[in-house]
Amino acid sequence: MKKYPLFYLRPVFDTVMHQLQPLLEARFECLGFHSSDMPVMLPEQTGPWVLLGDQSSVSAVLQHANGARAACVLYLEAGESVDPLWIQKDQLVDYTQGLPDAQRLLFALNRTYSQFTQAQQLQQLSQQLSIQHERLRELNAIGASLSTERNLDRLLDKILASCMEITASDSGSLYLVEARHHEAEEQHFLRFKWARNQSLVVDFSEFTMEMNERSIAGAVAVQGKPLNIRDVYSIGNDVPYGFNKSFDQSTGYRSKSMLTVPMTNPKGEVIGVLQMINKKQHATRPLELGNEAALQAEILSYSQDDEELLSSLASQGAVAIENARLYAAIQHLFEGFIRASVQAIESRDPTTSGHSERVAVLTTGLAQQVDRIDSGPFAQLRFSRDDLKEIKYASLLHDFGKIGVREHVLVKAEKLYTHELEAIQARFRLIAKSLESRYHADKLELLMRLGPEAAQSEFAALDQRYQQQLAALQQDLGAILQANRPSILAQEVSEQLAQIQQKVFEVDGESIALLAPFELSRLSILKGSLDSDERKEIESHVTHTFHFLSQIPWTRELRNVPQIAYAHHEKLNGKGYPLGLSATEIPVQSKMMTIADIYDALTASDRPYKKALPVAKALDILGFEVKDGMLDAELYKIFVESRVYEAIGAES
Repeated sequence: MKKYPLFYLRPVFDTVMHQLQPLLEARFECLGFHSSDMPVMLPEQTGPWVLLGDQSSVSAVLQHANGARAACVLYLEAGESVDPLWIQKDQLVDYTQGLPDAQRLLFALNRTYSQFTQAQQLQQLSQQLSIQHERLRELNAIGASLSTERNLDRLLDKILASCMEITASDSGSLYLVEARHHEAEEQHFLRFKWARNQSLVVDFSEFTMEMNERSIAGAVAVQGKPLNIRDVYSIGNDVPYGFNKSFDQSTGYRSKSMLTVPMTNPKGEVIGVLQMINKKQHATRPLELGNEAALQAEILSYSQDDEELLSSLASQGAVAIENARLYAAIQHLFEGFIRASVQAIESRDPTTSGHSERVAVLTTGLAQQVDRIDSGPFAQLRFSRDDLKEIKYASLLHDFGKIGVREHVLVKAEKLYTHELEAIQARFRLIAKSLESRYHADKLELLMRLGPEAAQSEFAALDQRYQQQLAALQQDLGAILQANRPSILAQEVSEQLAQIQQKVFEVDGESIALLAPFELSRLSILKGSLDSDERKEIESHVTHTFHFLSQIPWTRELRNVPQIAYAHHEKLNGKGYPLGLSATEIPVQSKMMTIADIYDALTASDRPYKKALPVAKALDILGFEVKDGMLDAELYKIFVESRVYEAIGAES
């Protein structure tokens, strides 16, 4: 039981204290003093104490007690009166004329002792409550921090660091349970996954160990119960586990107190083990390794509170690890879905194989360069890791809508479809055969009418006319084949086509034109291989992409993927498609993707209908589009100066 100091003025209180001291000594430490002792008597400590004194001593206490909790009993001599202000003070518990009655004084002192004790207990409870509140706050803060971390390695480091901090541990380790399937059996192992040490700089490497009760961590994992060991070097032979001294022996470390708890998920499964080593009096001070006396003085045993705190943190950590693993699995699944989607796109149009991947590399590369610059219009623009992932996914899926475009339109390499060109070629062969048949018929008619000798003189003209007809026919077919290419249609070729379409031949009494009107229309396409209807169908892939991507429940970090992909064919001058957006309406991510998309289309070597352009030529074309107000000049400048295009290794 705590004793409180009891100062009494001598010789005034000697007699009464002689009577009461045997009754008070269990509660008070009785200390006599003389008036001359007052300057040095006033205690400086803040703990409770009692004074039995006259006006002079009590007045000094009330005025100069330095905020100490004190209780005073005032002794008044004959003719003295108490100052009314004193009566209002809590410190003055009683005052008497002359010596106080022993019973009255005993009652006052016992009452004061009870008040002191209650106040002390309330203070201790308040401190404990404050400590528990602070620990609860720390646990909540740690839990919130753990719940937001998705990277498993960083999460494990956070868990271990938090556990060491809250238990004032010098060292700590984290093990994860692994399951391996061997034939029909499932075997469990512990992987030494993470470690920290405040007193040593040691490179820790992962290793696995059998999950059994021969090791401390294994015993905790198997039993699912904490182990709190005061000194690991004093483990008895009555337990199956032992302490592995190899780390201490190889590094000079001294392990002593150890607290090991299981990490249990909400299903009750042990998924890992947390092991704290050497609780310290001074949490942040490294141990004096090699100084046994200092180690013994500094290292403490883990308390029941430490065990409860660590168990609580271990449970939070287990949930966080499970969430991180689930998040990683979902990410892996989603990445697989995206890769499968890209493969589905490219399987419909093998000529563009790899295009989506290259556009993603170029666009994210450009975004990373934009993120680094500190001058110009994009100096304040920054892309987080989630932003870059959003750009990557939008780039990979930007052409997914092509899956809704008819395949023959999607893969159309020339102006005429294969069957249409074959029909024209067959028509030319038929006409050539018809000309040959007429040629032979004309020769036969000459023979029959003029006879062999006279007819011979006419054959030369007939042969010349026939060869001229065949040559003209071959020339017309050559012009058609030239016009069928997806290059820009020359004016002279266009005029030649119009003339060809006017030519009609008689075959078996039927008039056959060299070109049908729809064939002439196809061959008259000025640029590329698509007519207006086909081009609209191809352009519709952007809208199909947007509608498809809008059906996916994207997370908050990826919610802009549909809009970014939707605008990758928009142009700053408003002449893009499908919405004709203006420069301010186009997301900057889409502007970057547009540059990447055009560059890859120009330099790709896997298009059968055109040759890959050299890098310099492709950059020049992009530059022309910048001058025409289609592409962003600053982004193009960064793309060129940072040599982003080298990321896909295009041939120069």
